[in-house]
Amino acid sequence: MERREEDEDTKALAQTEDEEEQDEEEKREDGDFDDEEEEEGAAADRRDDEDKDVGDKDAVEVKEKKKKVKNVFQDRKCVPGIIYLGHIPPRFRPKQLRNLLSVYGEIGRIFLQPEDRQVRKRKKKAGLRRCDFTEGWVEFRDKRVAKKVAASLHNTPMGTRKRQRFSSDLWCMKYLHRFQWIHLSERLAYEQTVLNQRLRTEVSQAKRETNFYLNNVEKSAHLDKLRKKRQRDGEQVEEKTWDFTQRQTEEEIQMKKKRKKDSVLQKHLDKARLMEQKSQSNVSLLTKIFNSKPSQ
Repeated sequence: MERREEDEDTKALAQTEDEEEQDEEEKREDGDFDDEEEEEGAAADRRDDEDKDVGDKDAVEVKEKKKKVKNVFQDRKCVPGIIYLGHIPPRFRPKQLRNLLSVYGEIGRIFLQPEDRQVRKRKKKAGLRRCDFTEGWVEFRDKRVAKKVAASLHNTPMGTRKRQRFSSDLWCMKYLHRFQWIHLSERLAYEQTVLNQRLRTEVSQAKRETNFYLNNVEKSAHLDKLRKKRQRDGEQVEEKTWDFTQRQTEEEIQMKKKRKKDSVLQKHLDKARLMEQKSQSNVSLLTKIFNSKPSQ
């Protein structure tokens, strides 16, 4: 009986140990499966993140391309155009010009050429102090707008209403093809340099004339002193005479031309008389010859 009980106890212990080992193996298997699932989930997340990154990069590249295309399109659109104004009415100012033309499109720079200095001096002498303009240039942000404005407003009244100011004046404008604002600034700079150079030459010429006059005055004063000194000493003073040919007057020039014409006409008349005399002598000889034959 005791042996049976011991055998049963050993069997029970062996069974419990086996169950424990099985439980441990199941737990290990469950843990490995969970680890594999976690690894697979992490890999899937990584793939999703990579796909998202690639998608984000593609979206960014597409956006950049679209921006570049838009910028290029905008650059093509916003090429400035310049209009030339050939007539500027009196008391017309750049602010008024901007107000009148800004209705048709965006305006950039405006330049109006002021009157010449001589004209301004005459006006100042007459009592007018205002400065008027002769011509002008207007820059539109879009050259297509500038073309349309020049084509539609040319030879049309400046004012839209009869009582509006400058309504009796007409627009005189022309679109300048392939003309840039740099060309205008270069032209103005060139005109300014030419004007400065002309002023420098005039000033230098005036300085030379004044210096020449002053030197001659000093020489004449010195010669006068020498002459007076010689007269005191009793020496003979030779008065210098000016040896020069006076310029011919207009009457003398006309008389000279008339004499030349008369001499040329006289020569032609003499030649004509000689030719007539020769022809008459030839005719007389021929008559003598032909009249002598029948008489014989």
